Amino acid sequence: MNGYGYHEQLLLLFSTPFYIIIIGAEILLSNFHFHRKIYTLKDTLTNLYLTLANGAVDMLFKLSYLWVLTAIAHHSHFQPVKNGLLYWVLLLVLEDFVYYWLHRMDHTTRFLWAVHVTHHSSTKFNFSVGFRSSVFEPLYRFIFFIPLAWLGFRPLDILFMYSATQIWGTLVHTELVGKLGWLEKILVTPSHHRVHHGSNPRYLDKNMGMFLIVWDKLFGTFQEELPEAEYGPVRYGLTKDLENPNAFSIIFHEWIQVYKDVKQTGLTLKQRLGYLFGPPGYSHDGSRKTSRQMEKEEAEDRFSSK
Repeated sequence: MNGYGYHEQLLLLFSTPFYIIIIGAEILLSNFHFHRKIYTLKDTLTNLYLTLANGAVDMLFKLSYLWVLTAIAHHSHFQPVKNGLLYWVLLLVLEDFVYYWLHRMDHTTRFLWAVHVTHHSSTKFNFSVGFRSSVFEPLYRFIFFIPLAWLGFRPLDILFMYSATQIWGTLVHTELVGKLGWLEKILVTPSHHRVHHGSNPRYLDKNMGMFLIVWDKLFGTFQEELPEAEYGPVRYGLTKDLENPNAFSIIFHEWIQVYKDVKQTGLTLKQRLGYLFGPPGYSHDGSRKTSRQMEKEEAEDRFSSK
């Protein structure tokens, strides 16, 4: 644990003042140059509270999931790649690949969406929203890293790479950076991630990558940010925002709703499982809509209005 702890401390040492500087710069630029109020004190404090809660869960559980990854690595028949540069490049690509599927399942499985929804609950979009963490994700995130340990990557290196790519994942939370030319074809950019946080039907469950956008293009979840004149502005937040968010409800509101849905009388076992493991928005009676149903309805409305 010492090696990873040392590298993690270095990341924290360099990234913390960097985050403070870029958040301060974004506040100044948005208010005095762009004349847009993209920060509020309440929203920013909520982001801080959620990242601290996530960090506490991660710290308490880290030894457990590190033990699992280490046990898997010890039983692997694969040897680590000997070339140092190739080792780290492969780890970056493969870690980003498994993160894509983790993130995609967070959006398409109600049980996991109940955890991840906190990250999408802000109606703002700025650097501090990158810290609006899914509090209980550390309890299951490591499962997606198991194949990497089995392939011969050292568990401490896997965790370090995840922490490193999270820095990029934080930096793409901004409205002040436009499209980045040819980088749009390879990397997740602020433009791509604005789409990801949009509650516009066409933007729902799109652009799941953390560092590379190629996974979304390969697996059908890519959506380019459309011009406002064509599609309107990005609407941040949930399709139905919380009315009175507080420290408790912002983390547990979806779990409460899941419990209410599953406990309805007269449901079949299949319907109850649908509320647990089906897509967010699933309902047995059509009273709610999934993201794909909303996207389809919007497309039909656009077609009929032409």
